[in-house]
Amino acid sequence: MTIISELEYVPFPPDPHNYKPESRHSLVIDPVRPDGAYVKDLVLNFERLAAGEIIPVHVHTNEEVLIIDDGEAEAFYDGEWQPVGPGAVIMVPPGVAHGFRNRSGGSVRLHAVFAGHIVGTQLLERSPAAGTEDDPLPASSLIDFRKLSS
Repeated sequence: MTIISELEYVPFPPDPHNYKPESRHSLVIDPVRPDGAYVKDLVLNFERLAAGEIIPVHVHTNEEVLIIDDGEAEAFYDGEWQPVGPGAVIMVPPGVAHGFRNRSGGSVRLHAVFAGHIVGTQLLERSPAAGTEDDPLPASSLIDFRKLSS
């Protein structure tokens, strides 16, 4: 069993397709133990989405659960933008397009739970960094959260 008492929020890595310069996140994954007694395939990503920033519409190869902890946002789900606030839980099956935009004046705190530490992602929209607005969508990618957290 692992207990994590404090989260360390850090800037997102620079990404010209998913540009969120003011947002912060904290990736939580149970460390590998030699005795095998650790949670192998659940990953949590806690995020503070800054005012005006977005999580572009995308799809994953894994199941995901999103929980809005604080603030007001809009979630893209079932083909439309819908308002969401504190306490909202969004269950996202693999391959279903989803995203968020913070239209409020403050930050939105949310967290995502991924089923699996290797997650495939395909952006369907971009949140471009300045000067990259005309760049094409990137290819699908696989993220191994265990490698990111080490």
